[in-house]
Amino acid sequence: MNTARMNITIPGDVGDILAEVKNKSAYIAEAVREKKQVEEKKRLKQELSAAYKQAAKEEYETHKEWEDTMMDGLDE
Repeated sequence: MNTARMNITIPGDVGDILAEVKNKSAYIAEAVREKKQVEEKKRLKQELSAAYKQAAKEEYETHKEWEDTMMDGLDE
């Protein structure tokens, strides 16, 4: 497994939490991966929502284009 050595600065309260953790590197790595997954899911949900909104808009526009044709010959 590739590793990277880093020198970071963290807030004191986070340092207090890490002081109680046995394997700090593994703990931090897991936390970073989880945070990345949460961010990725949020991004994908936003993209999906935007795609649904665009599809709904296109569906409405298509419906409006065909509305007169669908009603052609029908008495109201």
